[in-house]
Amino acid sequence: MSVPVSRRLHCLFTAKPTASFTKPSTTFNLSPPSSASNLLPKPPKPTTTSPSASDSLPKPPKSTTTSPSSSDSSEDKKLKTLVKKFKKASESAQFRRRNRDYGITVLRLAAARKFSYIEDIIEHQKKYDIITKEGFTVRLIGLYGRAGMFDHAHKLFDEMPQLKCERTVLSFNALLSACVNSKKFDKIGELLKDLPAKLSISPDVVSHNTVIKAFCEMGSFDSAFAVIDEMEKNGLKPDLVTFNTLLNAFYKNDRFSDAEKVWALMEDKNVVPNVRSYNPKLRALVADNRISEAVELFEEMGSKEVKPDLFSFNALIKGFCDDGNMEEAKKWYKELSKNDCNPNRVTFTMLVQLACEKGDFDFALELCKEAISQRCLVDREVKQLVLDGLVKELKMEEAKELVELGKSNSYFDYKLELPSDK
Repeated sequence: MSVPVSRRLHCLFTAKPTASFTKPSTTFNLSPPSSASNLLPKPPKPTTTSPSASDSLPKPPKSTTTSPSSSDSSEDKKLKTLVKKFKKASESAQFRRRNRDYGITVLRLAAARKFSYIEDIIEHQKKYDIITKEGFTVRLIGLYGRAGMFDHAHKLFDEMPQLKCERTVLSFNALLSACVNSKKFDKIGELLKDLPAKLSISPDVVSHNTVIKAFCEMGSFDSAFAVIDEMEKNGLKPDLVTFNTLLNAFYKNDRFSDAEKVWALMEDKNVVPNVRSYNPKLRALVADNRISEAVELFEEMGSKEVKPDLFSFNALIKGFCDDGNMEEAKKWYKELSKNDCNPNRVTFTMLVQLACEKGDFDFALELCKEAISQRCLVDREVKQLVLDGLVKELKMEEAKELVELGKSNSYFDYKLELPSDK
């Protein structure tokens, strides 16, 4: 007797992580019930404020329909004012197109555990005619997902017909993604089992990629790899996102041999890797203290015309900083600028700390000045290391210059302090 689809899905999404990679033998049913939607826009890029914010969001309470907290704390007042201003700004059609502002606001409220405030501003959006546009509603579902509020995302998805908003594979994928971002992995099987047939939606490549991401986050790597076979059975071709998701998960979990199988499959299927394919391997090699191999991989990227990005350079710089190699760290810092990449907080922090360890306070000061000129916020403690070192070497003019730069730039919410005379 064949095992029912619902049971197979349940087993897959409740199974314990596998210990090693083997040839996938377990599959799940994503067979399209009909030929519904096809091409989708690319998923929005994550905001630069917190790339992994959804991974550390607090779990929302079971119900967020209660009234906002009556706390009179200063922070609560600020957040209430933020909600009020946001709802007022939402009256502007131009503002409603500003995805980044929506994302930053929701993440800030989620970090403060103000889930009822999030519900307030998203529910407020239903009063505007744009709610009938699937793309806008999909954004709202995604916001609930990023805040870890899957039940609210599901509720909004269910309400779409009442809001006169069409539901296609686009909104189905948004709901799947909200499920993954909320860490509700046990719900994925239900969504895949019930919704496609009920709504005559055919899961597409994005749907399958989201499932792969879910399996990877659960540590079920064999099941994640098995999704590729399922995609091909349904007439779909795995894309670069498919393979990059697997590469990132395998390297993050030190599964180098499994990652090599992914590279081989990419070559077999003529999928050309990009910088996001290489970066996880660079980071893994550095973490495994194989810096020379990381440099070789970097050179391989150049030979294959894959342009490195900031994260590529930061990986190498980290390797040399961890190794205490100031000369090589400086070299790759200079290469970064030559390749039209701007250093970020991570870059400056690594280099400043190493420069201070090596007693190269002139270079540390140069880095601090560059960070300030680029309005790149580096921790006060890191800059204080530079200041203390300059004072210790009796470079008082340079020390005072750094203090004055900190004072004159209001972007930095801290004060550097010179040691008091004894």
